[in-house]
Amino acid sequence: MTPEEDFSEPESPPQPPPEVPAELPTELPSATLNEALVKYGAPLPPEVAERVDQYVRALWAMNEKLNLTRHTDYDKFVARDLIDSMALAGLIKPGEEVLDLGTGGGVPGILIAILRPDVQVSLSDSVAKKASAVQDIVAELDLPIAVYHARGEEVLDDFRFDSVVCRAVAPLKKLLTWLEPHWLSVNKLLAIKGTKWVEERNEARHLGMAKKVEIRKVHEYETPGNDHPSVILKVWAKGRKEP
Repeated sequence: MTPEEDFSEPESPPQPPPEVPAELPTELPSATLNEALVKYGAPLPPEVAERVDQYVRALWAMNEKLNLTRHTDYDKFVARDLIDSMALAGLIKPGEEVLDLGTGGGVPGILIAILRPDVQVSLSDSVAKKASAVQDIVAELDLPIAVYHARGEEVLDDFRFDSVVCRAVAPLKKLLTWLEPHWLSVNKLLAIKGTKWVEERNEARHLGMAKKVEIRKVHEYETPGNDHPSVILKVWAKGRKEP
């Protein structure tokens, strides 16, 4: 097995995500965030849960004017958005500067900022209305988050980040194309992927886009209602120590 084919998980992620049921429960929808947190085995400290609830209520209010999310109840929000964000948050080291590439409605970036107040989060989105909406949400929650109406690559022309995170933004080949000129500005990419991650990795290798980077699966976890696990891929420039 060659180094770039080593997809073993790291020994001890700082904050591993919770164990969650494989299927969405069939009982009545959760009326509160705390109900959903208990249902999916994703407990949070009370003060963190309150901030998460403030965020999702602000997101849903904004969603009435602009389509930012399809997860408009507590069950879908926790089972999809929160569990994904918790998984990413557990792989970020204290004090890191993090860029959420293509943030949409603020997932995972705003949730990472709430879950991990010890890191500095920035958000980027190329769609002006989305960038403006998340800026309003950030201001309403008084969070120390920079929001850029720009493509992530444009932000990386001017700023450096320890981690770039993304979910459901683009296939791996596009992510590598965007980041290829910017590895001096990025220590690592953490990308959430679904069942097609192996095909995406193989396609990137076939097209020669993986020659200058290491690609490793660093975490795998279940999300309720999905019949396949989600994974987090870590990508970094070859020749560097694994970040």
